[in-house]
Amino acid sequence: MSSKPTLLISERRVEDGRTALNKDAIKNAFLDDLFYMQGKFPALATKNDYYMALAYAVRDRMLQRWISTAAAYTNQGSRTVAYLSAEFLMGPHLGNNLINLNIFDTVKECMTELGLDFEKLLGQEEEPGLGNGGLGRLAACFIDSLATLEVPAIGYGIRYEFGIFHQEIIDGWQIEKTDKWLRKGNPWELVRPEWAVDVKFGGSTEQYIDEHNRLRIRWVPHKIVTGVPYDTLILGYRVNTANTLRLWRSEAPESFDFAVFNAGDYYGAVNQKVTSENLSKVLYPNDQELRGKELRLEQQFFFVSCS
Repeated sequence: MSSKPTLLISERRVEDGRTALNKDAIKNAFLDDLFYMQGKFPALATKNDYYMALAYAVRDRMLQRWISTAAAYTNQGSRTVAYLSAEFLMGPHLGNNLINLNIFDTVKECMTELGLDFEKLLGQEEEPGLGNGGLGRLAACFIDSLATLEVPAIGYGIRYEFGIFHQEIIDGWQIEKTDKWLRKGNPWELVRPEWAVDVKFGGSTEQYIDEHNRLRIRWVPHKIVTGVPYDTLILGYRVNTANTLRLWRSEAPESFDFAVFNAGDYYGAVNQKVTSENLSKVLYPNDQELRGKELRLEQQFFFVSCS
């Protein structure tokens, strides 16, 4: 492992409206994001609008550290730890990032002075249900610790649309409810469609003759799934280093078959989209049946291949 990189920008804090950590700057950023990111003014804003505005204001202060960290890693050719896990139980981001930036009390004062309940804003965040327990929490601890120790690292996993289920007890029995943690948006992630990759599944091989009249063998896959990366900033504790958690979402290369639709098969026209998106649909599908076992294996193959 190479020595810790010297960050280009983040050794100093650029005290402008998007990165400053004082109360006035945070208040102004919060109100700007409420207007420009959420498209609301206070009379119409919901509790979730206020949470999103605060999250974006905090993320702006993290982005400066994240980008300068990535620039330093790139310029210095830093060797990078790649941590692959099917689970990352990170917990709520807002409170954790406020602590890491050392502005928890400052932001609490800002929200109180603006007449908002800070604790309710913290509670508004949907916890990313990307883990089931020990494995996911361990992976999250590793990613947090690597950033705090300023070790170049990136975590890889799956961006499950529906995470670990919500539990309800009815007549003494556990009832699993869908965990729609993304239904109101996720301000902590950045989608990177320009870095999408294709993963090939199944199929067969066939012979062919190349341009030099030589016999060759090529793989003809049964299906191709596109993996789209979503990057989450992982800031270390009271340091200027921010690493990356990259989660892959599965998509179809062509989500709509116009010819099939025109032929009257309206469901078949989106069949490829539905099949492909199943890979990142839910954390740990039921594997009592063979198809469930196959889907779990495909999930592992998908995110490892993407990574």
